[in-house]
Amino acid sequence: MQKTSARLLALLSLLQMRRDWPGALLAERLEVSPRTVRRDVDRLRELGYPIAAIKGPDGGYRLDAGTELPPLLFDDEQAVALAIALQLATTAGAGIEEAAARALTTVRQVMPARLRHRIDTLRITAVERAGVRSEPQVDSKVLMALSAAVHAREVLRLDYPSETDDGTPAPPRRVEPHHLVTWGGRWYLVAWDLDRADWRTFRADRVTPRTPTGPRFTPRDLPGGDVAAFVTARFRGSDDAGGWPCRGEVLLDLPAAVVSRYARDAVVEEAGPGRCRVVMGSWSWLGLASALGRYDADIEVIGPPELKTAFAHLATRYTTAASS
Repeated sequence: MQKTSARLLALLSLLQMRRDWPGALLAERLEVSPRTVRRDVDRLRELGYPIAAIKGPDGGYRLDAGTELPPLLFDDEQAVALAIALQLATTAGAGIEEAAARALTTVRQVMPARLRHRIDTLRITAVERAGVRSEPQVDSKVLMALSAAVHAREVLRLDYPSETDDGTPAPPRRVEPHHLVTWGGRWYLVAWDLDRADWRTFRADRVTPRTPTGPRFTPRDLPGGDVAAFVTARFRGSDDAGGWPCRGEVLLDLPAAVVSRYARDAVVEEAGPGRCRVVMGSWSWLGLASALGRYDADIEVIGPPELKTAFAHLATRYTTAASS
């Protein structure tokens, strides 16, 4: 028979694996009597673990949520995943960086040497681009409030910095919160604006939620049905979840294998020896023409006419710049 301390850890590990455990099955897994299981459950309760007894023909136990966080038991893969997640959290911009760092230190201290070595070989460093200001931090309480409103499907009133035509602060916004997302290192709330009858994305670091929340609502369907596609389209400047607002087709005097390394979401196809067909999108026609010009190759525009106009505009601008 295992020693009491080892048996308690084994019992705790089993209780964390599934919601309900029949007492007889726990006794069988631990190779002890049901009476010993009852005594061990009482010991875990004394240590702060909220274990509820399940009534019924079989009887059993369940590890419930309590008012305080008791010590937790993780297997090797869970411990490594937790440590990696905590390192990522220190660069999340969610206002929890210091707490995540302290939690990582706590987890690392109790890890066995074999796991500590695995964690110590992974170091994540956040590097900011030169000349770019650091992203504003979001108060973790704000994130929790927004997330709670999304989960409860309750109308949210929020203050968002903007001005009316006469320069006075805008009144609170009334929205149906649908998703809390991250994009480019920032947090955003995707919501249906009740006053404007349209979808909006709000920067979470600028949002001040008001309490109490409003009535519950039935979620609307996002355009395209996918939050990732919707947010991507909005930041491209398009209401179409399927693509960019400006999309053109050209022939480049470069092999497809060369262009495809840098084309990201463009479509690149072979178009003969040393040539390729490229279909690419951008937020503007001038932006698309500029992006195609960076390949340093001869370009033949297939269409549309707006793309040819953009190349002509850039040609005039660059000619002026070259002769100045």
